[in-house]
Amino acid sequence: MPQLFSKGYAVVVGVGADLPVTTKDADAIATQLRDPTRCAFPHDQVRLLTNENACRGNILTALGWLSDKAEQDDTVIVYFSGHGMEAPGFHLVPFGYDGNNLTNTAITDQEFTACLRSIQAKKLLVLLDCCHAGGQAEAKGYSKSPLPSAVIHELGKSSGRVVLASSRKDELSWTGHPYSEFTMAVLEGLSGYGAFEQDGYARVLDLAFWVSRVVPERTKDKQHPIIKVSNLEDNFALAWYSGGEEIPKSLPWNKLTSVPNIPNRTGSPELATWQRMRANYRRNLLLIEERMSEYVDSVSIPIQLVKEKRETEAKITEIEQKLSIDLE
Repeated sequence: MPQLFSKGYAVVVGVGADLPVTTKDADAIATQLRDPTRCAFPHDQVRLLTNENACRGNILTALGWLSDKAEQDDTVIVYFSGHGMEAPGFHLVPFGYDGNNLTNTAITDQEFTACLRSIQAKKLLVLLDCCHAGGQAEAKGYSKSPLPSAVIHELGKSSGRVVLASSRKDELSWTGHPYSEFTMAVLEGLSGYGAFEQDGYARVLDLAFWVSRVVPERTKDKQHPIIKVSNLEDNFALAWYSGGEEIPKSLPWNKLTSVPNIPNRTGSPELATWQRMRANYRRNLLLIEERMSEYVDSVSIPIQLVKEKRETEAKITEIEQKLSIDLE
């Protein structure tokens, strides 16, 4: 019997206009969050804004609603799919913005950060898919911006805040089928793909690791999500991944017969050792990702960091293979 994830709240924005895929992406995120057989958020605790409804005033109102409704022990997800731009400061670009009047039609990083700061929940995930490519074969997009600087500054003063952005400053965010590559990976993470253990919960770091691994693979190393974490005390639950059931659910575009997940079971001392090693390497990978994200332009990332990341990912894959054999 599906169970509601009653402590979950979300604001989901897809600007649309010249980026129609953003509307599809936002619809898919909101649908999965509300689906009682998947994330199981209460329907009225997810606000979806697309096209004309995704204007500056409505977005700020929805973020204010999160501030009013979400309590400290709740979980909050903020998803924005659209343009991000420097003009010269960072702006999120809502529907109907006017380039000659950004003050009244766009959202500055200071305004966005103030909205996030006012949210009382200690478990907050912000997902920013701020640029899209025109297709799989050739990219067509707008000038990009990195993560909002004010958000990064605020993260250093907060805890339980995670920001996951779709790509670095010098990259485009690529479309795929049926959604953008970033959003498809997020939907998979919310479905239990990459889950550290089968306990029914889609957790924040499991999702972040999954997205940061599969998006570069699927875009042939052309897109690298950025992870920013602030004083995270635990790998907190974002949602159910299967309506409270422990078996993850596959998604239509991924035809795997089973979700790629390694259950965290008790067993032999050797199995426990492999599990501890995997946890340690995952923590190391998070630290490497954090260091890499300081280099907003891909071309400036030190080769040694890239090498460390690939070696750590290879170690995790090797350990997971050993765990799979042991659990068979």
